[in-house]
Amino acid sequence: MPLWVELTVRIVGVVVAFLALPLIVGQVEHKVMAHMQGRLGPMYAGGFHGWAQLVADGVKFVQKEDVTPRAADGPVFRLAPVVALVPYLLVLLVIPLGPDDLVAQPLDIGLFFVLAVVGIGVVAVLMSAWASANKYSLLGGLRGAAQLLGYELPLVLAAASVAMAAGTLSLPGIVEAWRPWWLLWQAPALFVFFVAGLAEIRRPPFDMPIADSELVFGYLTEYTGLRFAFFLLAEYVGIVVIAALTTVLFLGGWQGPIDDQLGWLWTLVKVFAVSFVIIWVRVSYPRLREDQLQRLCWLVLVPVALGQLVLTAAVRVAL
Repeated sequence: MPLWVELTVRIVGVVVAFLALPLIVGQVEHKVMAHMQGRLGPMYAGGFHGWAQLVADGVKFVQKEDVTPRAADGPVFRLAPVVALVPYLLVLLVIPLGPDDLVAQPLDIGLFFVLAVVGIGVVAVLMSAWASANKYSLLGGLRGAAQLLGYELPLVLAAASVAMAAGTLSLPGIVEAWRPWWLLWQAPALFVFFVAGLAEIRRPPFDMPIADSELVFGYLTEYTGLRFAFFLLAEYVGIVVIAALTTVLFLGGWQGPIDDQLGWLWTLVKVFAVSFVIIWVRVSYPRLREDQLQRLCWLVLVPVALGQLVLTAAVRVAL
């Protein structure tokens, strides 16, 4: 197959996943949350159990009036939703789905690239907060910056631990080096990475930057229509990205009890399982206060991540 055809097929596959997986996760979240709260959830849009609810929501957002506040910084205000969304698309390009280069673009420094790109999210939060010319948005943006910058450190330390264990920064290389006993060896790093990942995508109980009951909707207060939908899409793509990274780094990626040729299926099963846990956490835990959020980061996650690095180094030297 010519190179340009292969490259086109890979990119189209990632774009399809970028658009489809968040819709599936969002629909599952609607139904799972409803049943956990003793409700039925969406039942009408599309017929069978309201399967087209998110599609209907998307049509609704497109039809809404696009409002930009008079005092807002127009270009920055309009660019912020794109900056929030595009980094997740770039991350999906380097996440391996299965063996034999079943990835859009394999990189030897894939983990370094992913961590660098995910960190751009804080820029989108600050852009939307400052450009909105709204005190609630600005306060939410400052909360978001403090949260994202703080939790970036344990996220990187936890990822560095598994990279040190595997001896490579390549995401497919980490999956190939992974062994089942790493579930115990890297369990503290898995916990730190998952919790820090929840904070990075600002999912409950780490939704202080939005806090609709206190800040109306934080840095999203002034956004309407399609731009608001972009932020929502970024949240659901963020769930898929964090679940996929957790799967690749700590759960063995495509490795499982089925044939390697079906490894992509095993990867998807793990991604949806981790996504379910993210939804479960949202329903089960109340929002953390700002002081609780920072205490968890600096007094729990960072020390645990540093301890895990020391443990990983010791085991690597011993072996």
